[in-house]
Amino acid sequence: MPEKLPVCLQLYTLRDDLKADFAGTLEKVAQIGYAGVELAGFGGLSAEDVKGLLAKNNLIACGSHVGIEAMEKDLDSVIAQHKTIDTPFVTVPYLAEDRRKDIGGYAALAKQLNDLGAKLKAAGLTLCYHNHAFEFEKFGGDTYGFDVIFGESDPALVQIEMDTFWVKKGGEEPAAYMRKYAGRVPLLHLKDMTGDADGKFAEVGEGVMDFPAIFAAAPEAGAKFYIVEQDQCYNHPPLESVAISFRNLQKMGIA
Repeated sequence: MPEKLPVCLQLYTLRDDLKADFAGTLEKVAQIGYAGVELAGFGGLSAEDVKGLLAKNNLIACGSHVGIEAMEKDLDSVIAQHKTIDTPFVTVPYLAEDRRKDIGGYAALAKQLNDLGAKLKAAGLTLCYHNHAFEFEKFGGDTYGFDVIFGESDPALVQIEMDTFWVKKGGEEPAAYMRKYAGRVPLLHLKDMTGDADGKFAEVGEGVMDFPAIFAAAPEAGAKFYIVEQDQCYNHPPLESVAISFRNLQKMGIA
C-alpha cells in the first residue's frame, strides 16, 4: 500500500472560481475532502483573513507560491505573511525567460536561492523551487538547468517542489528524478497527462502518468505533501476536475 500523506490542492487550478468567491471556493475544496491548499496569492485578502478562512474550513496551508520578484522586493513582508498563515514552505513557482537564457543564469539563480533560503530558514520557513519543462533544456551538451539549480544550491537551504507532469514533459521519468534528489523533495505536484501526441493536462488518474512508480519513490524522495494541480481543465469545470482527481486518489489508496 502506498504511503499516505496529506493531499492538498494548488489553488491556481481554481483561479477563476477564487476571483468570483474566494471564501466559498475554499469551502468547496474542503467539502471535496482535500486536507489543505497550496496558495497562489491571497486573492486580495490579508494574511489574517486567509488564516481565518483556512481555519474555518479545517484546511492546512501546505505551502505558498511566491514570485522571486516579490521576494526581491520585500522579503520581510513575504516572511511575515507566511508566518501568519502558518505555512512551512514558500515556493518560487516560475522563472522568467530572461533569467534562464544560459547555464550562467541557472548558476546565478542557485546562488540567489541559497541567499533567500538562508533568510527564510532563519525565520522558520523553507524555500522550494517548482520546475516546469524548460529546466530540462540541456546546456553544454548534457547539463540540465534543473541539475545546475539543485547541484549548485545547498539542500539545507533550497528544497524541491517537483512537478511530475513537467518532469515527464521535459523528457525524464519523475520517479527516477525523485530518487536522484532523495530526501530533498518535500512537495510533490501530482498532475496527469493525456496519452495523445499533445500530452495535455488531465485529471489525476485519467491519463498516462505512472503514479504507482511516483508513489513508490515518494518516501525516499522525502515527500511530505501530495499536491494536486491542473493548469488547464479542458473537459470539466475546474471544481469538477479537482473532485475527479481527489476521488481517483481515493481509489488508489492515496487520499
